[in-house]
Order: sequence, then C-alpha cells, then structure tokens
Amino acid sequence: MKTEGFRMEPLDLTLPRDFLWGVATSAYQIEGAVSEDGRTASIWDTFCRVPGAVAGGETGDTACDHYHRMPQDVALIAGLGVDAYRFSLSWPRIQPGGKGPANPRGLAFYDRLVDELLAKGIRPWITLYHWDLPQELEDNGGWPARDTAERFADYAELCVRQLGDRVRWWTTLNEPWCSAVLGYELGIHAPGRNDRGDSLAAVHHLLLGHGLAAQRLRAAAGHPVQVGITLNTTHAIPADDRPASVAAAHHADGLGTRLYLDPLVHGRYPADVVDALHRENVHLPLHDGDLADIAQPLDFLGVNYYTSHVVGADGPVRRDLPRTAMDWEIHPEGLTDHLVRLGRDYPGLPLYVTENGAAFDEPAPSGGEVADPRRTAYLDAHLRAVAAAHAQGADVRGYFAWSLMDNFEWAEGYAKRFGLVHVDYPTQRRTLKQSARWYAATVARSRA
Repeated sequence: MKTEGFRMEPLDLTLPRDFLWGVATSAYQIEGAVSEDGRTASIWDTFCRVPGAVAGGETGDTACDHYHRMPQDVALIAGLGVDAYRFSLSWPRIQPGGKGPANPRGLAFYDRLVDELLAKGIRPWITLYHWDLPQELEDNGGWPARDTAERFADYAELCVRQLGDRVRWWTTLNEPWCSAVLGYELGIHAPGRNDRGDSLAAVHHLLLGHGLAAQRLRAAAGHPVQVGITLNTTHAIPADDRPASVAAAHHADGLGTRLYLDPLVHGRYPADVVDALHRENVHLPLHDGDLADIAQPLDFLGVNYYTSHVVGADGPVRRDLPRTAMDWEIHPEGLTDHLVRLGRDYPGLPLYVTENGAAFDEPAPSGGEVADPRRTAYLDAHLRAVAAAHAQGADVRGYFAWSLMDNFEWAEGYAKRFGLVHVDYPTQRRTLKQSARWYAATVARSRA
C-alpha cells in the first residue's frame, strides 16, 4: 500500500446499489459510565485493575463518554451519510450480574440510541456480546463453563424483547476466537487466564451460546429478524510450497477459521483439528444435541479483517510489508482472497465486512482537521479489495469501517487510534479526520 502521492479522491467502486455502508464501535470501548444506572462490573473492569495488564494502567471507566454524549455521536454518524451503525450492548448494563431480570435504566439507554438512529435514517445493527462478560459469570466459571452459554441465551431474549420491535439485524458474538484464545489461553485479554483446555471449552460454549441465543432471538422477536455472527477468521498463507509449510498453514486455518465455521455451517467440527487437539489431550466438552444447536441457520456472516498471516514450517513468517501502529502488516489482497475463499467453502452465506481499519500515529487536530493520509490509503486499498472480491463472485453485501472514533483499544489502552473521528480524551472534543471526509465522499459517490 503506497501513500506517497496518494490522492484523496473518493472511490468510484463497482458494487451493488444496495451495498450497505456503515461504521462500528463496541460498548466498553466508548461508553464509559461503568458504575452508573445499575451497571455492574465486567471482566474488563476487573482486568484493567490488574497491574501491567493494560498499557499505562488505563481503563474504560470514561472512555469516549458516549453514554452521556450519544446524541452528538449519532449526529456524527449521520453526517458521514452511512446506512448503518454497528454497536454492541453492554451485558452488565442490561442484566447486572448476568442473571435475572433486565435493568430498566440500562435498557433505556439503548432505547434512546435506537430511536435516535432511526430518526436519522440509520439502521441499528446490534452485537449482543463484544467481550464484556459480567464479572459474576466469570467468577462462576466464565465461558469455559456450560452455564454461561445458557445465561447468554437468557440475556439475548431480554434484549430482543425490548428492542426487537425496531431492530432487525442481530449479531450474537464478536470474534469468539479473541474471547477464547486471548482471554483464556494467552491471558493478554480479560479475564487473563492461561489454560489451553479452558480456551477450547470456551470456544465450544461461545458457539453453543450463539446457537441458543439465535433460537431465542427468532422465537421472541415477534417478526422475522436477521441473525448472524462476526468472526475474525484467519487468512493463513503458506510461506512456500513445502509440504510442512502447507500443513502448518492448514492447521492455522483450522484453528482460526474452520473450528468456528464448520460447526456453525456444517454442524461438525473439522476432523483434523479435533484429532490434533486429542493428541494434545484437549477435548471439546461436546454434549448430545450441541452441534444441532450451534448450526442454526445464519442470515449473514460478519467478517472482521485487519491483516493476513504467513505461516511456515517453523511458525509465523514476517514479510517486508508496510505495517500499522499495531505492527500488523497491510495486505489488502488478503481480504479479496479471504472473502472469495469464504464464499467458495461456505456457499449461500451473505458476507459483510463488519470491521476493517487501521491504527496509525497521527498529528493532533489542527485547524479543525486531522491529517491521516495513511488511514485513508488503507481504507481505499481495502475497499478496492472488497470490490474485487465481489467481482470474483463473493456475496459481500456491506462494509463497516472500524471505527467511528478513537477509543479504548483493550490491552493497548488509549495509545492506538483507529477512529475516523479524533477524540481528545481530556476534553472529549470530537474532530473529523481526513479519512472521515473521504469515507463520506466515497459513500456518497457509490450512491450516485
């Protein structure tokens, strides 16, 4: 991806007229107000208090103060001219402790948000779970415990009964790989555990929770709803054509893509992955009927893509490619290849790019603007990649830029900025970046 000489012209893409354009956020990363109106602690509130867990000891206590500034933020979204806003609900805000009745004050915030979006002609696209498990459920075992899947289904029903009259699009989980692997195996995300067996048990119960929640959403909505899941599926590329490299990339694909999509779509776990886990003496806690519950019909698949991974016989291979501030290589061609692959191996499944974006070091606002040509070039290249995938037959129907605004970037704290909108955290002042203006112009041109 070249930025030298890059012109800030909006794209003119060959995409369907009904292609969906959006922006995305998540609750813990922007809302703040962690102790207001009956909200209880999540695993991220707890994890942020662990010394050394989050850069700078930072927390989501205030974040972008979206809980108090929501109408202003919806006005920003409307100004971009997008069709949809993908946001998550805070489980401990809606159902404190993860059990029992809904918290009316917590639900009232999302009532206001949905109404504000609809008044501006913006489609609400809800994610039920973006990593903020109620701490009480973690204390009772967390996602490695089967009961958490049942509790998640209860929570889903509470949400759809309140909001389902106005919200048609529902995503159950965001990136279960991150919840399971980063949270329960590597310990670098909440809740910070380091246990391979717990991680694989979490994978199964996250998928089971998705399936149980999908059934509740459809039964309780009172009208047809669109139900899907968002995955950060792995685009694994063999480093060379040696059998060992090909096998290593296939194994990475198995753990990062097929372990999730095969049970969701085909109702089975991939045999080669299960065999490999058994050789590690790791077993999925599978009960009779679980796979049928997991394999509920998917109305769409959300695909989060930031980078590709090259795998050799000896492990990951670092390529000489430009990188973001997260040290992720920039490889837009991987997005094309991955969307085409998903369409080929899981046919009939509408695809939406539900997150794509980049963190870069950038100057502070000057003259009411932030110059971020690298982010603009990144978005340009990846939207071209989406159009190329569509031209090659991938049924990709929409794109959500990550993210609407700078926010709490999990273990990285506030140092990494992904936003189209700059947030000055001490003052909470929002400033449109050049990339935001470019994105709005591209959306407008696509409609013309």
